[in-house]
Amino acid sequence: MQLFKTIAGLRSYLTANRRQPQGTDPIAAISVGFVPTMGALHAGHLSLIRRARQENDRVVVSIFVNPLQFGQNEDFHSYPKTLERDSQLCDTAGVDAVFAPSTAELYGTSLYATEGNATEQSGTEQMTGRINASPSGVGLPVQSAYRPSLTQVLPPEAMMAVLCGSVRPGHFAGVATVVTKLLNIVQPERAYFGQKDAQQIAILRCLVQDLNLPVTLVPCPTVREFDGLAMSSRNQYLSTEERSHATILYRSLQAAAQLFYQGMRRRADLIGAVMGELVAVPALQLDYVDLVHPTTMTPLEQIEDTGLLAIAARLGSTRLIDNIVLRHRQPIVAIDGPAGAGKSTVARQVARQLGLLYLDTGAMYRAVTWLVLQSGMALHDEPAVAELVSQCDLRLAGSQGSRPSSGSELGQTAPSADQESSQAQASVATAQSTLQVTINGHDVTQAIRSLEVTSQVSAIAAQAAVRTELVKRQQDYGRRGGIVMDGRDIGTHVFPDAEVKVFLTASVRERARRRHHDLKEQGLIDISQADLVQAIYERDQKDSSRAIAPLCKAVDAIEINTDTLTIEEVTAKIVSLYRSHQS
Repeated sequence: MQLFKTIAGLRSYLTANRRQPQGTDPIAAISVGFVPTMGALHAGHLSLIRRARQENDRVVVSIFVNPLQFGQNEDFHSYPKTLERDSQLCDTAGVDAVFAPSTAELYGTSLYATEGNATEQSGTEQMTGRINASPSGVGLPVQSAYRPSLTQVLPPEAMMAVLCGSVRPGHFAGVATVVTKLLNIVQPERAYFGQKDAQQIAILRCLVQDLNLPVTLVPCPTVREFDGLAMSSRNQYLSTEERSHATILYRSLQAAAQLFYQGMRRRADLIGAVMGELVAVPALQLDYVDLVHPTTMTPLEQIEDTGLLAIAARLGSTRLIDNIVLRHRQPIVAIDGPAGAGKSTVARQVARQLGLLYLDTGAMYRAVTWLVLQSGMALHDEPAVAELVSQCDLRLAGSQGSRPSSGSELGQTAPSADQESSQAQASVATAQSTLQVTINGHDVTQAIRSLEVTSQVSAIAAQAAVRTELVKRQQDYGRRGGIVMDGRDIGTHVFPDAEVKVFLTASVRERARRRHHDLKEQGLIDISQADLVQAIYERDQKDSSRAIAPLCKAVDAIEINTDTLTIEEVTAKIVSLYRSHQS
């Protein structure tokens, strides 16, 4: 691990690393995952680092206590600073580079302390340039312990006017400014944030979208202590008695969640349930309890599909926050796993048995491949393909799961490493009666199964812009739940909030045996089982290290090894998981 305290040093390191592609496959180029922190690292931060380590070739962690996001009476000067310990934790966790700049390095001489904070510089405050993401065109000045004379990034006022923004004026403008600077310096493919800071995640997602920043924000589950208290660097401020009292925050949210899942949807009832629990700790000084939409931060009177129930309070001098997301939808089933584990076969069975939508991503990629072929453009003209796909009208209708076409044992019928990407084609004979695919008004249900499309779909699916656009479409389908989807990163990236996550796997030898059996049945034996073992092993390595859609097991996924199970047995396990979630 390397420690950098200057922008020049970090940029030089990242530039040198990006010149080292892993092989010739463009989708295996070096990827960078970024975890921005203010230091004083704990298990919550380490969970973000582990996730970044799992999904990227290089991991960068920043450690910077940002003065712009602290108010004048907040704990900027006393915030714990433990760089040596933090660096050791990062090294142990497999971080490649730590970026720990000084305030002067990151902001230059553009900040000076306000009265009562450090030494105030003389002179008149300069005019401040702003990037304003607010539709009204009017932004609030940063009200921090430091006065900025620099370009600020101001998120929409409405998103900053609720929850923490209502009691910490200027906080989110400071967060948006420093995160924008850090993203521009590191230029990662992915940046990781904890769900505990739900308002921050919503604002940063808006920032990334509005400013067209080329990064994927990855929200990660809140990590809790054994008694439910959300982990925070500020927890160390708590006395023994305060630490005991702090557990009331999560318990109060759970009380409201219990009512919600019994059918209670109204704001007054849910907030009332929280307040009813909080009275047990008179020492608690409440900042707010609120119910908002988790994406827009709009206050909700009733939850129609999804709501964020959030709380902030003080115990002594320590301010704590927590939240839970309440969803009123049919569960989503996300099935991930390596090639040849039987994902598509099982996913279709699960969807059929539960009466859910099987989201056939293979059909989506085939449809856009058909469109590119029809346009006459070169398949490898990625800018032209991106332009075409981003404007197309792609629709799937009636794509409910269907029974696999043959066999009952995974050992006999599961897709091999070579077959996994075309599993939809293998079972389409029984699915076509329920699946209709249209693109730009053309019914292409049959056309996308042509040999021409089949031979070119991999080239189109490998393009980052195509995947980005189709993931958006997939997420739109899943907004109200009730779908089953399989792939490599469904539970981690496409539907990280899926209620049922399964990682379907099998040993390399078993998958090789299945593939060998398939080839023998087709009269196509021209490779030994030992060679198949090597090929599948190499495929796993490649899938796990892809810059785009790496094979990744979600931390909350249930792993099912299919070595000795039939299709029916695996399907039954997943159906049982789904039904237990509903009960």
